[in-house]
Order: sequence, then C-alpha cells, then structure tokens
Amino acid sequence: MKPWLLLLGLLLFHQTLQNAIGQPSKNKRPKEPGENRIKPANKKVKPKTPKLKERESTDASPKIHSIMTQVMDKGRFQKPAATLSLSAGQNLELRCKGNKIVWSHPSDHNRVSIRQHDRYGQLILANATAADTGQYSCWLLQCSGYNCKKDETKTGSTYIFFADKGELFVPSASYFEVVYLNPDKPAVVPCRVTSPSVKVSLHQEFPAEEIQVDGTNIIYDVKKGFIYKHPTSDHKGVVYCRAESWGAPQISIKYQLLYVEVPSGPPSTTIKASSSTAEGGDDISVLCTVLGEPDVEVEFNWIYPGQKYERPVVIQDAWRLIDRGIGHTTRISESLITVEDFETIDGGNYICIAQNLRGQTTVAAYVELI
Repeated sequence: MKPWLLLLGLLLFHQTLQNAIGQPSKNKRPKEPGENRIKPANKKVKPKTPKLKERESTDASPKIHSIMTQVMDKGRFQKPAATLSLSAGQNLELRCKGNKIVWSHPSDHNRVSIRQHDRYGQLILANATAADTGQYSCWLLQCSGYNCKKDETKTGSTYIFFADKGELFVPSASYFEVVYLNPDKPAVVPCRVTSPSVKVSLHQEFPAEEIQVDGTNIIYDVKKGFIYKHPTSDHKGVVYCRAESWGAPQISIKYQLLYVEVPSGPPSTTIKASSSTAEGGDDISVLCTVLGEPDVEVEFNWIYPGQKYERPVVIQDAWRLIDRGIGHTTRISESLITVEDFETIDGGNYICIAQNLRGQTTVAAYVELI
C-alpha cells in the first residue's frame, strides 16, 4: 500500500473518533461550569392568577353571646329556647354568667328571688302563676367607677308561658284599658295568652261582630297581642278578645280604642296673655297651651322678667283629653303663669318652654307696662 493512502486513512479515522466523543467545535463558545445545557423550549405559559383569600365578613355588628341557662331537675342545665312552655305551679330557676348581672322580668318582685354570686346571677321563681307569663332577660353590667351600662353583646332572654286552664289570658291590673291609635305608628291591643296553643279572636262591642285579622293590616303576635299596623279613625271603638282552649271560652278585659289627631313630634305650642298691656297694680296672666298625643306628657318651664328679682308668681299646670269629633282624641296640656300687682319690673317677655320626649318648643308673649 502506498504511504500517502495510509496517512489519509489515519486522518479520517482520527476525525471520526473526535466526532464520536463530542469534542466541541472550535467556533463555539465553551459552556461555563453549572450553566444549563438544556435549551429551553419556546412554550407559551399561561400566567397563574394568585388565589385571593376569602373576604372577611364586613358585618361590624358585635356577636351576641347568650349567657343564660335554665336549671333543670337533678342539677342538669340547658340553654333556654326563645320560648318556653311551662305549667302554672312550677318552679323556675335561671342563671346568667357574670359577676354583675341585671334582670328584667314580668313577675311580682315579692315572689322572685334574685341573687348575685361570684360567677353568676340567679333568678328563682317559686309556684309560678299565669301572671308570670312574659319575657325574662339578663345582661352583664360593665362598670367604670360608678358608671355602669348593659353589655348588649353578653345577654340572655327567653319568653315563658305559664299555662293555666283557669286563666287563658295573662291577668290585667284593671278591667278596662285605653289604647291610642296613632296614624304614624302601630297600635297594640295587649291580649296576651298563657299558652301558645290557645286560639284567640278579636271582637268589637258595637256592632257586635268579630274583627277579621288579615295578617297585613291587623296581625296577631302571641307575645304581644293584636297589632294594628296602620291605625285609622275607622278602628276606634270598644274591643275585646276571646280565647278558646280546654273547653269553655274566656273573654278578656275591654279596650277603648281612641284615635289620635295630632301626629307625634315636639309639642305644638301656643301662648296668649290676658292683655298685652298693663297698668301698675293690675293682675296679668299668660297661658301656654300644647295640643298633643293623649299618652305623651308635657313639661313646662317659664322665664319671666321679674325672675331675677325673685318676683313671686303663681304657676298652675293641668291637662285633659278632648274629643275633636269623628273619633279624634287630643290631649290639651296647659300652663298658666299669673303676676299680681303688676309693676315696672314685670314688663317684658314671658317665655314658655314646652318639652316632651320628642323635643321642645319655645314661645313668648310680650306684656308692656303703660
């Protein structure tokens, strides 16, 4: 074999061997140690949306924790339901957790024992009667020094019926009650019963007939009685309730429904002097009058010229109910200030301030000395 052919064969073999072991080509940059040798693929990756935490409730109203328990037989305890049905003659024991508990209940205070222990308040009612039917509530008192207030988040409440076959209606202190019908608020005929199973109907005395309870304008609430949602003058008159259970029906006391002409609000006040002028030695009177709701009391206060000199005056307050026709009933409240032997220091403005639970009104009358 010729020498040059042998040399060519050796060169080709050397090149093939270099390719087989992956020797890098001279024109490529050698990779740095640790550099990724895998070429990334050109894939489109869908961006991930970060998971949002569930939104916390925006209700800022505080949670109410019931602190009331009912003591059962043999030392057992249970949380009382919203309403309980017991029998007249039974004993009742309620406890409310806390070191300073205040109670509200319908029972006669002479028959109820209320005690405060280290960790709870205790209410005990022995030999319950139909008259004890009603709402029993407790609150924890929060005190700062001498100032205390109810903690409305730590309270307990239950409405308890004490069933009595002889008393289907919760007894009333009187045989006749007045219910005022106000055009801008519901009115309640309080025919409360001693058992939720008692069937109750509403009747008017004249003409004698049953009043239809439609569930819209007139509804029945077993804890309150018959509720007139939108009272009108057509509802005025005398009504009573009839209850049926365990045989013979029973009749409630009577209720006089009076329609109120004056809408609720601050006192509607007028003022008038017996005379706008006076001579020395005269007697002068100034009358302040308020027309209002029959069951809303009015308080009067006077500011008068001789007040700073401690001038003696006579002030008389009075009120009465009047029928303004077509069943409209109004309360007239009056305050009369009288000045005897009028003199120089008595001349000026007589200011009447009339106030009720809904606000106050100020009026004035000027009396001049001539």
